[in-house]
Amino acid sequence: MDLPKDNFKWFGEGFEGFPKRLPEDCIEYTLYIIDSKLNAATDIRAVLKDVQRAANDLTKKLLKDYIWQRESFALEVKTVDQFPFLLGQTNYGDSIEDEWLIVYLLRELSKQFTNLWIKVVDADGEFLLVEAANALPRWLNPEIADNRVWLHNGKLLIIPLQHAPTGSEKTTPISRPLSLKEAHTFISANPSKLIHSPTVEDEAFYRLRNYPKQITDSLHYSLITIPRKLAYILKERPSSISPAVEAFYLRDPIAIQPLQRKDMKLLLFPPEDLITMSVKFTKVGYAQLKSQQFTAPPAWTGKIPKKPSPKELQQAETGMKVSCGFEMLIADPQNKDKKPVRELRLLLEDIESGEETLPTDSTIEDWEARQDNESWLDINFEDFENELAGKKGGKKSNTSTGNFGDKTAQEDLRKMVERFEQFLNDDKAGAEGAEDLDDMDYDDDDDDDDDDSEISSEGEDKEVSFDEQEFARMMREMMGMPPKEEEEQEGINSKPPKPSKNHRETSRIQEIDSENEASEGEEIRKVMQRIETELNESDALNLDPTPRESTAIKGDVKGKLKGTKISKPSDRLVDSEDENEDVNIDFNLAKNLLESFKGQAGMAGPGGNLMGMLGLQLPRDEDDGKDEN
Repeated sequence: MDLPKDNFKWFGEGFEGFPKRLPEDCIEYTLYIIDSKLNAATDIRAVLKDVQRAANDLTKKLLKDYIWQRESFALEVKTVDQFPFLLGQTNYGDSIEDEWLIVYLLRELSKQFTNLWIKVVDADGEFLLVEAANALPRWLNPEIADNRVWLHNGKLLIIPLQHAPTGSEKTTPISRPLSLKEAHTFISANPSKLIHSPTVEDEAFYRLRNYPKQITDSLHYSLITIPRKLAYILKERPSSISPAVEAFYLRDPIAIQPLQRKDMKLLLFPPEDLITMSVKFTKVGYAQLKSQQFTAPPAWTGKIPKKPSPKELQQAETGMKVSCGFEMLIADPQNKDKKPVRELRLLLEDIESGEETLPTDSTIEDWEARQDNESWLDINFEDFENELAGKKGGKKSNTSTGNFGDKTAQEDLRKMVERFEQFLNDDKAGAEGAEDLDDMDYDDDDDDDDDDSEISSEGEDKEVSFDEQEFARMMREMMGMPPKEEEEQEGINSKPPKPSKNHRETSRIQEIDSENEASEGEEIRKVMQRIETELNESDALNLDPTPRESTAIKGDVKGKLKGTKISKPSDRLVDSEDENEDVNIDFNLAKNLLESFKGQAGMAGPGGNLMGMLGLQLPRDEDDGKDEN
């Protein structure tokens, strides 16, 4: 019995409707041999072996002393549908430098083979296009970028649209992501038609500007005080420092448990027979190590020298963190199958069996005692603000060195500010933001609705309008306020506007809709008038229950009102501006606040709290009987 066929694949490959996504902090690189002269899989596989050997030689030449944050650059031969290729995937952790180092290696490798085509992506997809977003053509957006970006002969090449949209022409069906097979077919048939833009390439490879010098600049050497056994391991396996630092940086309560042992015999690296040596870190790892506060575990209590100099204290604290990191790394059962942990256990077994001897003091003295400057860890915030403001010079404080962080961080920030300023100073961009976008920049899901609405868009714009005077008049009626004489006069003299030509050209359906809307508006107005009448009868809209008292107070303070005659509401509205210039008293507000404060009876309450937040201190409440006589 044949089972029903489905389109599901293994989760490692993705499945129909749910394509494969890379984990965070991972980069994947695929190398293909595309050559019309090589048809047999065996011939292609032979060339791939040559590429693999060239990659190993290149890494040995450039990365002799390099330390990867997590995983290293590596290539292995894969075959899909009888088509061989090289595949590599690297988890670079928090070190972005590792990702761009791999891009640099791939670019250099592509220069050695004319038939080598390389595709590189990370969790964000075509991240080289993300870097070059400021210089990309408008048609090249994330929706269609898959499998269009390739490294070849040291250049960044882009597969174009076979039929680019022009003018008001709709985007053709080719404006979509390409499958890998379609990309290979296009490259084989039309290699000369791929787009090479120097501007896009410069932006995409901007982070590679300092390579290969950047490879050594991303490392940091520091003197630390550690047990002699650990010094031997770091001398034999310098790259083991990265997993140990990460184990310390990502520690949890379970991982710390091995450090709580007071018996030093139970520790792999007890704090005894301490020596000082220079250790090589990645800058990211060293910053992670230095940035965390860590209380010395019981076994290390009292091992730090008494009254040490700042230099000795720093070396001892950093060495303690490194030693604890190695202890947690090896003791954690989750790490027992990892390659670095297996190598460390073998070295420890050799030491315990006597096959390897620990270095003597004279041997350690011959080691290089290198201590790099740590100024790249410090940030002068005045210089940082100047860089954000786009100022390259300016006044410098006495403590300012004119720089912050390392040189790469300064250049990246300056580049970011320059791009932002270019965007703000772009005269082509209007108040609505980006203009003149391609058809591909819009979502096509609602095309049918858009076509239906285009018929009467102009008529709708005319009908849906906002009359400020009419709105103000209706609000005054709702609040029980008398209308202004000017607006009443305008209402008498005004005439209904003549219908425009656009209105006369609208369809019969719009006229029926407008009549219905007018009738509904009239009904709403009648209901509002009835509600207003009922509220006025119940005196609910009278916001000033003692207008005569309020006016009298204003008159006494101002001292310029003639007599004590209370003017009608319309007169008070006319004179309100002049009165408010001298007096700004809301009688009811003051009265309510005072009554609320009095009702607290000396206790805490909302009135007192509000006065306190406003910075007002009211006098002690006196008996009202004094004012009654």
